[in-house]
Amino acid sequence: MKRVMRGEFLIAQSGASSPMTVRQALQEGTGFLSRLGIESARLDAELLLGMVLGQKREELYLSFERRLGSRQRRELQSLLERRALGEPIAYITGRREFWSLDLLVTSDVLVPRPETELLVEVSIVLMEAEFQISNFKFQILDLGTGSGNIAVSLAKEKGDSEIWATDLSLEAVRVAEINAAHHGVKRQVHFLQGDAFKPVEDKREFFHMIVSNPPYVRRGEVVALPRDVRAWEPLSALDGGIDGLDLYRRIAAEGHLYLRNGGFIALEIGDGMAEEACALFKSVSVYRECKIHRDYAGKERVVVIQKRMD
Repeated sequence: MKRVMRGEFLIAQSGASSPMTVRQALQEGTGFLSRLGIESARLDAELLLGMVLGQKREELYLSFERRLGSRQRRELQSLLERRALGEPIAYITGRREFWSLDLLVTSDVLVPRPETELLVEVSIVLMEAEFQISNFKFQILDLGTGSGNIAVSLAKEKGDSEIWATDLSLEAVRVAEINAAHHGVKRQVHFLQGDAFKPVEDKREFFHMIVSNPPYVRRGEVVALPRDVRAWEPLSALDGGIDGLDLYRRIAAEGHLYLRNGGFIALEIGDGMAEEACALFKSVSVYRECKIHRDYAGKERVVVIQKRMD
């Protein structure tokens, strides 16, 4: 990304006293971000302007000739500066859509990705296919819940489920609790601060399913991540160790202790990691086959492993 100088910014170019309409703000904001190499420049400009004006993106196009006040222009400039310096748009707006849910997002949590929706989808299909019992109560464990995007999505879709969600970060747990309350599933999801399985050590052979989007970036590849990822998002949610599989090893070694017989583990994986991830579970005799699910781009995205029946 090009180096940014304050004099290059939108408001400075237009002149603080010159009238500026919504149309002009979008055009200049988009152009400014585009010149800095931001691929999502138009979308980002829409989201930031909508944040300033308290409007949805589509509403901006119904008020093209609306004029921005001086305070609104200064606020827009400040937001554009933050984006220009690489701060993720979700951290600036404090919002991210996931599974059609509006979620609170802060710099304490990983920004939810569309790819992770496949993990939610696979988990729902699996539950419906394997547990076809009337009024069946699913017990699910979500490891490394972050913003709570997976746990809240599953709770919304499966009202007959009860979910325990753990995270090492207390700040992340607080964000997840807010999201659960906002979407009316606070009583359904139990958020616990602690390292992986430690907060649920008393729940041996209790869960029907364990789900997780573990950190899976290989340590040597962290520096190659886009700047708005490596410089802003929590390193602990990205760095999966030398080969990206640190937490997968732990789940393979301990997960079966917390699963009921015949229970499932569903995990998101990085592209090209399926074979290695499956090998970890196949090396533990208590697990059955490891199934691989590809995302809509054809990339290996989710693995599902089942605990054997006694």
